[in-house]
Amino acid sequence: MPVPKRRHCPSRQGKRRANWKMRTRLTVPCEQCGAPKIRHRVCPSCGTYKRELVINKNA
Repeated sequence: MPVPKRRHCPSRQGKRRANWKMRTRLTVPCEQCGAPKIRHRVCPSCGTYKRELVINKNA
């Protein structure tokens, strides 16, 4: 594998790392209770996923 002969300058390094930013997690309303939840995750307030009870939150 080739090895670079010289260092990259800091500006070039910054340009390469410009797309490393963190993204915010998209929230959607729960189908069951309407509370905001992260997509493709169990709802933290009612414990359902795709309208099916996964975690019993009443106990």
